Amino acid sequence: MRRSIALIAAAGLSLALTACGGSEEKKGDEGKGSGSEAPAGGASLVIWTDANREAAFKKAADKYTEATGNTVQIVVKDNDQARSEFTAQAATGEGPDILFGANDWLGEFVSNGLVAPVELGDKVSEFNPLAVSAFTYQGATYGVPYAVENLAIIRNTDLVDSTPATFDEMIAKGKAAGVQYPFIMQLSENGDPYTMYPFEASFTGPIFELDANKSYTNKLNLGGDQGKAFAQWLYNKGPKGENILQPTITYDIAVDAFKTGKSPYIVGGPWMLPDFKDMHIAVDPIPSAGPGKSTPLLGVQGGYISAHSKNAVLATDFLVNYVGSEEIQTALYEIGQRLPALKASADKAASDPLMAGFAKAGAEALPMPSLPEMAAVWSFWGRTEGQIVAGADPASTWDKMISDIETEMKKK
Repeated sequence: MRRSIALIAAAGLSLALTACGGSEEKKGDEGKGSGSEAPAGGASLVIWTDANREAAFKKAADKYTEATGNTVQIVVKDNDQARSEFTAQAATGEGPDILFGANDWLGEFVSNGLVAPVELGDKVSEFNPLAVSAFTYQGATYGVPYAVENLAIIRNTDLVDSTPATFDEMIAKGKAAGVQYPFIMQLSENGDPYTMYPFEASFTGPIFELDANKSYTNKLNLGGDQGKAFAQWLYNKGPKGENILQPTITYDIAVDAFKTGKSPYIVGGPWMLPDFKDMHIAVDPIPSAGPGKSTPLLGVQGGYISAHSKNAVLATDFLVNYVGSEEIQTALYEIGQRLPALKASADKAASDPLMAGFAKAGAEALPMPSLPEMAAVWSFWGRTEGQIVAGADPASTWDKMISDIETEMKKK
């Protein structure tokens, strides 16, 4: 369940390590895809994953062992533990061959030389290109994605029949429903920039400027007149304005209010769906608050290969041809209810109208930035938004945030 996102990225030298290729040709469909073919028999891989997805990865491991004779040891770690322990152990040549985790760990891992590039080969076209982009850094791909997630509007269809294209129209429709909150979202006094970002994006666009390949640069894109316009919007929608955005609304309060019919609309992700399983709901794109489109951030889950793995070719084969298979990606979806990164599995998942709604809402999403500089953004972003909603001067408070972020970024 995603309640908020925080990132602490470490600075360091960027290092790209290329996995060496083998020469043995592997027969059958399982061997297509990766640019390197794996030797069979007698070797062992160690992978770290969380408990929820252990069963799906065990299925992949069993198929891999049956086909190659190589074994896979699955070690269960929670996400925070896995990330910190991998960072500490991989630097000394220890730890797993493969770590499963979020794409926004990537900048830290690459900067510290902890992960190796992964060659997707001719299978790259089989994946959601946004998911591949999320695991791409400085021109190299460092992970095999298996799931994507993004925010959308979750709508109570017993209260309203649609979600309008603009925020103000949505609020008007919510008020006409005659319930306590015309719209609700988590905020809290410290803000929640991840949940707020789709509305901010309709003013400012990407968090960082994009290059010609639509990859993030390290130039911040939250300032200027468009940033101040968003800050003014925050103030106007807060308690000193229309009182639509309320700093007292936490995740639990927001979910309970929607669940009990006190609001027709909530900003949320697929992790909320179990709370609403007995309701009549729909999932819609997020309305625009500014002159541009509201685009959520895309979070992507996938597998990394340790830069110090002695089994890089085996690890590539396992990730690309087994975890990257339709059977396993579909199994991962059935467990986690996140849209698969593999197109064929995602198409099947989208037969569920709710999943189709999330897919539509995230069609133009931008990957969660994995730049080390993002740590500086998180440090000030949410707190500043919370202050403005609560009544701080929008322009000067936003300008100070930009200055603080840029000063902190220079230290990276």
